[in-house]
Amino acid sequence: MISRIVLTATTGVFLATSAMAADTQHWTYEGSEGPAHWGELSHDFATCEAGDEQSPVDIANAVKAEPAKIELHWNPEADWSEANNGHSIQNNSKNGGYITLAGKEYELLQFHFHAPSEHALDGERLPMEAHFVHRAEDGNLAVLAVMIKGGGENDLFQALMDAAPRKGGEEVEIGKADPSRLLPASQHFYRYQGSLTTPPCSETVVWTILKEPVAVSDAAIEEFQDIYAMNARPLQEPGRRYILED
Repeated sequence: MISRIVLTATTGVFLATSAMAADTQHWTYEGSEGPAHWGELSHDFATCEAGDEQSPVDIANAVKAEPAKIELHWNPEADWSEANNGHSIQNNSKNGGYITLAGKEYELLQFHFHAPSEHALDGERLPMEAHFVHRAEDGNLAVLAVMIKGGGENDLFQALMDAAPRKGGEEVEIGKADPSRLLPASQHFYRYQGSLTTPPCSETVVWTILKEPVAVSDAAIEEFQDIYAMNARPLQEPGRRYILED
C-alpha cells in the first residue's frame, strides 16, 4: 500500500524518461514528430528507422521453449516518486530492488504506462501496458511488460492514477509502495530480443511479456487516458527473430 502522497512543486525536465528514452530532441506520438519520423529527427534516433530488432511487436507464432525465468528481488518497501515526463506517467526509485535473468542482475529503475498496450497478443492490443525497466551494469536493459485490462480492481494502480501529475514536468512523492502488486497471479511469459519503444530505440532490451493481464478498474484506465489518450508506438516487424514462450 502507498504510505503517503506528497505533491512537490517540481517542474522542469526529467532525466528519467519512458524506457530510458533520450529527451534532448523533441518527439511525439503523432504528426511530423511522430513514430514515422523519429529516425529523421536526430542522428541519435537513427536506429528507430534503420534497426532490425525494433519493439513493440505482435506476439504471435511463439515457439515453445524453456527461456530463463526472471527471479524477482524487488524491494516491497521501496520509496517511489511519480512523474509526468511529457510522454507517460513514470514511477522512479533508487532502491527498487533488482531481478536476476540468466544469472545476470538488473536493477529496477522505473516503471511507466502506455495506452493502448504497445505489444499485441495475436493481433489484439489491450487497453494499457506497464513496463518495468531494469538495467544491468553493462547498460543493457531487461523490461518486464504487463498487460492491463479493465473490469477489475487494483488498489495500487488506482492510487497511482489518482496521484498522477496532469502536467508535463510535474512530480509527486509517492512514498513506499510494493510494485509487485501490479503483477498478475500467473508468471507465464513470452521472451524476445528487441529495443526501446521510444527514441533513441536502442536495440539493447531483452523483453519479457507476461501472458496474463492484470485487471484494474475502468475508471482508473480512464484517468490515465485523460492524460495520455495514446502513447503507444506502432507495431514493428519481427523480422528473423524468434518469440519464445515458456
